[in-house]
Amino acid sequence: MTDPIQTHRIPDSDKDDKVDVLLPPSRTDTDSSSSQTDAAAAAAPNITTTQESNHPVPRKWWKRLCKKTWNHPLWTPPPARYDPLNPPKFTIWTNILYAFAACFTVSNLYWNQAVLNRIAATFAVSFERASSVATLMQAGYAAGLLFLCPLGDLFPRRPFILGLVWLTAALWIVLCVTQNFEVFCGVSFVTGATTVTPQLLLPLVGDLAPPNRRASSLAVVVSGLSLGLLVARVLAGIMANYTEWRNIYWFGLAVQVVVGVLLWIWMPGYPSKNPEGGINYARLLGTIAHLFVTEPLLVQTALVAFLLSATFTSYWTTLSFLLSQPPYGYSSLAIGMFGLMGIVVMLTAPWYSRKVIDRVAPLFSAIVGLSVELVGLIIGTSIGSFNVAGPVIQGLAIDVGSQFTQIGNRAAIYGIRPDARNRVNTAYMIAAFSGQLTGTAVGNRLYALGGAMNFAST
Repeated sequence: MTDPIQTHRIPDSDKDDKVDVLLPPSRTDTDSSSSQTDAAAAAAPNITTTQESNHPVPRKWWKRLCKKTWNHPLWTPPPARYDPLNPPKFTIWTNILYAFAACFTVSNLYWNQAVLNRIAATFAVSFERASSVATLMQAGYAAGLLFLCPLGDLFPRRPFILGLVWLTAALWIVLCVTQNFEVFCGVSFVTGATTVTPQLLLPLVGDLAPPNRRASSLAVVVSGLSLGLLVARVLAGIMANYTEWRNIYWFGLAVQVVVGVLLWIWMPGYPSKNPEGGINYARLLGTIAHLFVTEPLLVQTALVAFLLSATFTSYWTTLSFLLSQPPYGYSSLAIGMFGLMGIVVMLTAPWYSRKVIDRVAPLFSAIVGLSVELVGLIIGTSIGSFNVAGPVIQGLAIDVGSQFTQIGNRAAIYGIRPDARNRVNTAYMIAAFSGQLTGTAVGNRLYALGGAMNFAST
């Protein structure tokens, strides 16, 4: 009987014999091959050999260079690295960084408003066509709110926000140099859409801030938004008065790059809110409509935001009409100084949020804000047609009341769906933006019909 082990070894042995016969080179061939390899290595330093083959293989230096170049932007500085075992703390400096980023990204929407007449002269178009630049940028912002902001619930926030900042900066160069008005308008719309960074940072702050500091942390970023609007309008007017209007756009590009660098260094790489996926883009957008019919708190706050925004924009849209006519007859510079009232809100909102909203229910802040605004409207209606104190008090009350109410509303709605805060914020902002459009149209119409009295009571 044949031994099974011996039988098993025979094929192995045969295989080995076959390999021995076919593979080993002669000693002479080996020596010749080695000498040729040594000579080739000495003659060509970027040629190497592998253990598997004696044939020379060129070093793909250009592939290594491309890989290094590609990996460099994805490299995360140590302060921004996320450690799940020791997550980065939300500090006051992080809060200020996000407020700074919100300030100088939202300002992109307003650099053009003070120089529309200069834009018209440069491109040789009418004032009406030049005003479409501001309209298109606001329309782009609305599109970004609807189509880009919900992605914050799907993508990791750090690469998404940085990508939008750097894309905006790259497109902004076109606005600085183009001589074609149609290109200028088209790029303005796209940059308006990509300038939604503040609306991604606000839900992020809602995620990171401790519950007992959420309202005050949100107030800091909201104050940055208000400062961005003020800085853009005032600084653009000053620079346009003494220099070429495109320098305002170059300045906007510079601060956008600064924002990108600061966020790249210090913004932690927070994980995605939905790391397992399971939700496509269409469903992501559909969730927004679903939230409107399933979350009573969101419906309530969205309605309040709509009415507040309508009141706010109708006041500021028609203010110049009121103050430029008798009995006031103020100059454009004097009317522009009314915008400095926003400083009061920027200084008081964080303190008020810390002392009141963080310690009491957000609903209380909303009631206080609405009450302050109502008092201002009554005073403005009563004396606004003959005493400048009317529009001043009304403006302060609208600014303060609106800000206090909006911060309280945001602090409340960010507790609805922690996994969908960007979509909740999008739903809220759609209502607020719709209110702005309504307030602009209705305010102008009412002022045309009834003058100062309708202005104040709007």
